[in-house]
Amino acid sequence: MVVSVTTAQSRRVDYSESTRQALVDSAVALFTQQGYSATSLDAIAKRARVTKGALYHHFSGKQALFEAVFDAVENSVMGRLGEVVTGPGSAWDRAMSGVQAYLKACLEPSYQRIVIHEAPVVMGWERWREAEEHFSYGLVRAALEALIEAGEIDDLPLEVTARVVFGALSTGATIIAGAADPKKAGAEVSVTITRVLEGMRKRTEEERPDAPAAPVRSLRR
Repeated sequence: MVVSVTTAQSRRVDYSESTRQALVDSAVALFTQQGYSATSLDAIAKRARVTKGALYHHFSGKQALFEAVFDAVENSVMGRLGEVVTGPGSAWDRAMSGVQAYLKACLEPSYQRIVIHEAPVVMGWERWREAEEHFSYGLVRAALEALIEAGEIDDLPLEVTARVVFGALSTGATIIAGAADPKKAGAEVSVTITRVLEGMRKRTEEERPDAPAAPVRSLRR
């Protein structure tokens, strides 16, 4: 049977992509378990069941592989968050669900170890912040824009507000990752960020703190 050139090329591309994915999956597991510095390229290639030469065919070195791992973990988490903040329900409910989903992701070992702990050191602070903004900031901005358009929060400066909330979430992630009890820290961060957002929420006249008190009705007849 004659195999067409196009079919052969397609198979090579599929094999190449599956090899790259196997290396990334292997690195995610080992970087999560052992950390970046304690993980060798030999161990990653062995776990992926490929040669070290195949690894160097796809990645120039360990840091390049780490950045691919970082992208994979971030894409997975942000993909899930994107579904939450653009899903059914009111803009407010979606935003609150998004906050909870993000804080839950901060408890996941791979996100905690790779994105929060290791990335600022391996990639450098500025590169890490740029990557974080690329993945996360857009979702925060979109969620706040939806809240403003829905009339849920005051018409605050969008860019400034989005960066403040983004900063709060990033700081919360760092607190959770560095805590002796991450679940407790996550609950405390959740309460704090929720109250910050509730403080931006529009109130009815009756809910305003400076609203006149309702008259007290006598129980006597």
